[in-house]
Amino acid sequence: MNKQIVPLLIAQFLSAFADNAILFTVIAMVMHSHELPTWYVPALQSAFIVAFVVLAPWVGGFADNHAKSRVLIIANLIKAAGAGLLLCKVEPLLAYCIVGVGAAIYSPAKYGILPELAGHEFLVKANSWIEGSTIFAILLGMVVGAKLADHSIIMALSLTIALFVASACMTLFLPVRIAKTESTGSQLVEFGRQIGQFFTTPRSRFAILGASLFWATAATLRVIIVAWAPLVLMSKNATEIAQLTLFLAIGIIVGSAIVPRLIPLEHLRRVRFPGYIMAIFICALSYTHSLFPARCMLFVIGTMGGLFIVPINAALQELGQQSIGSGSAVAMQNFFQNLAMLAAVGAYTYATAQQVNPVTAMLTLGALLFAMTFLLSIKLPKKGLEQQV
Repeated sequence: MNKQIVPLLIAQFLSAFADNAILFTVIAMVMHSHELPTWYVPALQSAFIVAFVVLAPWVGGFADNHAKSRVLIIANLIKAAGAGLLLCKVEPLLAYCIVGVGAAIYSPAKYGILPELAGHEFLVKANSWIEGSTIFAILLGMVVGAKLADHSIIMALSLTIALFVASACMTLFLPVRIAKTESTGSQLVEFGRQIGQFFTTPRSRFAILGASLFWATAATLRVIIVAWAPLVLMSKNATEIAQLTLFLAIGIIVGSAIVPRLIPLEHLRRVRFPGYIMAIFICALSYTHSLFPARCMLFVIGTMGGLFIVPINAALQELGQQSIGSGSAVAMQNFFQNLAMLAAVGAYTYATAQQVNPVTAMLTLGALLFAMTFLLSIKLPKKGLEQQV
């Protein structure tokens, strides 16, 4: 593994830690408030991810046309500014949307720089390390952020600002490279052309749509758990919910660690099996009424999620680097997956407003994941990675 990946791992760890600490800080803010309605948490999630959809035509080209290491710095500083707005008691929906803007800029540069640092041979392994360290950061960020937020919102937000700045400083150790020259045409037109070009092969289509399916499921499951845990498991605060989702995070770390040996790029079609198992266990979780079985099922769901998403990410980066640029491919992935997340979380927000039980919502989510995994993988070739997109 290229030693240049180490600064990226550290920077990503710090940024992901802060991302999830701030998420559970705003959840704690909602849970401590007696004025905010029950739909506010999924609305916060929607405010965060809308930036990925709106900015997708520009952030991919921005990452490819500039040194990705410097783009990461800009993105972290924007996220720190959003946390600062929360600290200044600006409307949480607006402030958290600013954090989402930083995240939308950060993602194409983070994943887009991996092919430059790792190359084809170690790309799945590099994604495994990034995904594993990210989930480990999520794990710690959830626990520390929730505990600190339950004690002091101000301390929690101050910590996230410091972490975003520290991540930006660590990024200074990454090489400064520019992958391609800047386009002079309309970015919207160029983005539409890239979508048409990238959707011409089954594997590139599956990489985009499979990632969209995974993240829509993950985002919806996360907000369902916020409502489901207090109702079924009698969880009382953000800390208890964070501790429950630790097992989901640990599972993703395990899945990310073992996936390079099980699903190489040439056998991308194998990811459908973890998708099926993940769907079955989400359905099973909806019938669970005690803590230990819930933790076990969340661990399995996380493990299957790691096995599912890591090869998809690696395939998308390589296919993108061979065609439209890895940053642009990741931005396109973000556009579709966050559009799917907006639709899924929006549907759940509407269902919550209509008093739909979170148990029913979770069972429906598992059934939809199983059906969509089957439909997306029907035309996926059994072996090989297209070299031209």
